[in-house]
Amino acid sequence: MKKSKYIDHTLLYANATEAQIRALCKEAVEYDFKTVCINPCWLEVAKEELQGSDVVPCVVIGFPLGAMTTEAKVFEAKDAIEKGAKEVDMVINIGRLKDGNDAYVTNEIRQIKEAIGDHILKVIIETCLLTEEEKVRACKDSVAAGADFVKTSTGFSTAGATVEDVKLMKDTVGDKAKVKAAGGVRNQDDFAAMIEAGAERIGTSRGVDLIK
Repeated sequence: MKKSKYIDHTLLYANATEAQIRALCKEAVEYDFKTVCINPCWLEVAKEELQGSDVVPCVVIGFPLGAMTTEAKVFEAKDAIEKGAKEVDMVINIGRLKDGNDAYVTNEIRQIKEAIGDHILKVIIETCLLTEEEKVRACKDSVAAGADFVKTSTGFSTAGATVEDVKLMKDTVGDKAKVKAAGGVRNQDDFAAMIEAGAERIGTSRGVDLIK
């Protein structure tokens, strides 16, 4: 696969402006990234800027804490698809997972996947807050619910992706899902290491530097 197509070109800060989102989209088109990953309020801007390209808008749902109700996440996901999102990155309910309530976690992921249909669903498990056993369970829950990807991190918690976590996640999901590494992929060495470990998508705000 072309190197640039591994990249979800990302801008999720609360203080991101319209001008910055437009610049993000222009860079994504220029460098032929896979997606721009943005908050849902910028979908209309992204659609306008990406028109005519094969770069697609990806949005985050239940971001960054994952502690919203399932109903709120489902509504947010449906609304985003209706407004033009092609991929959805959702955050699991981390507290429910840590409580051992896998049925809740799986059901929530499944409802969101059903709400968005054939569109790509990536499940953010926030590895930095989980034990090894919890990471494995989160990946298994995601696969059981029909998710397309498991994703390491929001980039807004205590740490981002590690090579070890990507390997563990890939070993857990096998060929039943793909892995996205996000948070802390800052240079060419990081990028290559994540791909070698099994990541098939990279979420980063440094996409241009990685390609250059």
